Amino acid sequence: MASPAKTQQPADDFDAAPTRLFSLDALRGFDMFWIMGADEIWHSIKHATHGQSAFWNTMAEQFTHPDWNGFHAYDLIFPLFLFMAGVSTPFSVGRELEKGKSREQLLLRVMKRTLILILLGFLVNNGLQLRPISEFRFPSVLGRIGIAYMFANIIYLYAKEWTLIFWFFFFIVGYYLLLKFTSAPGFHSGDLTPMGNFASYMDRITLPGRLYVPYPDGRPNMHDPEGLFSTIPAISTGLLGIMAGLTLKNKTLSQNAKTLRLAIAGVIFLVVAQIWNIDFPINKNLWSSSFVMHVGGISLLLMALFYYVIDVLGYKKWAFFFKVIGMNSILIYISGHFIKWQYANDGFFKWLGQLAGDPWGAVLMAITLLIVKWMFLYYLYQKKTFLRV
Repeated sequence: MASPAKTQQPADDFDAAPTRLFSLDALRGFDMFWIMGADEIWHSIKHATHGQSAFWNTMAEQFTHPDWNGFHAYDLIFPLFLFMAGVSTPFSVGRELEKGKSREQLLLRVMKRTLILILLGFLVNNGLQLRPISEFRFPSVLGRIGIAYMFANIIYLYAKEWTLIFWFFFFIVGYYLLLKFTSAPGFHSGDLTPMGNFASYMDRITLPGRLYVPYPDGRPNMHDPEGLFSTIPAISTGLLGIMAGLTLKNKTLSQNAKTLRLAIAGVIFLVVAQIWNIDFPINKNLWSSSFVMHVGGISLLLMALFYYVIDVLGYKKWAFFFKVIGMNSILIYISGHFIKWQYANDGFFKWLGQLAGDPWGAVLMAITLLIVKWMFLYYLYQKKTFLRV
């Protein structure tokens, strides 16, 4: 068995505390790996094989989002990141509480992070330009992370630890009941279609600007997958991460017991999700309650696996690749809007794609694009330069 190596102090998006789990940074990097370019590798291989391979077609499909109901692996990236933001809370906010900081001080810090994430999300959506408010899109991935993270942390700061379970189910059960017994005007109660569901209707009448998805006839503002109303159940995703973090921080449990608890909980969540899916379909667009349970189960299992392999068994070297990504996760997420990665990739590796020729040259260029991005992050890692929120 490899002996655990002393971990370097991470400086990630949600925590600058020195007491951190290597596995959490690695899992965050693993999560971001798929949207920093690894997903395109699967799509380019599908194109190279001309769609004739059932295996590559299936793999490529897993890195797309379903049109409405259903689940693909790509749907896990967003909620897993929010889950991990929750996991970090007991190690960051909790540690500051133990050092004597007041809840009010920590609340202000959490609210500041939320505001920064909302502004970054708005910038990613719209850039810096002047145009009518009706053309701006206000909901965003980063905005949802910030809002859900804030409310989950408020509950963590002011509620008893044992009530976190109550609050977790309060949001997803309440959301379920709202959507099952209400609808948009003109639709029957419990309508869960893009036009008829209550969450999308509330976003249409309350949110300024434009929504992401237009109506089938081309009219704007039918639905937004990061809408404000469907952020309600996302709070539970953050709370689940906090509960997982509390388990990992629990000094009375052995490391094996922590791993087992997370794994068992993950399996239970997946079973409940499949049962709930019968009545309330797994749907990322609505962040349905069954979706919360489903992605929560997978997140718990992944956290258990990474924790056991990295922090319990001590096998850390293989995870360094992901840790480099995880320590600058927000930066790499927003970088594509401000850095011409393809320009850099062509400058260094276009010759390689030309030598390979069509159609496999595109596959090589997808791989080299990932390498270019990772080397940039590695340079920042070496310089101890991190984007902190």
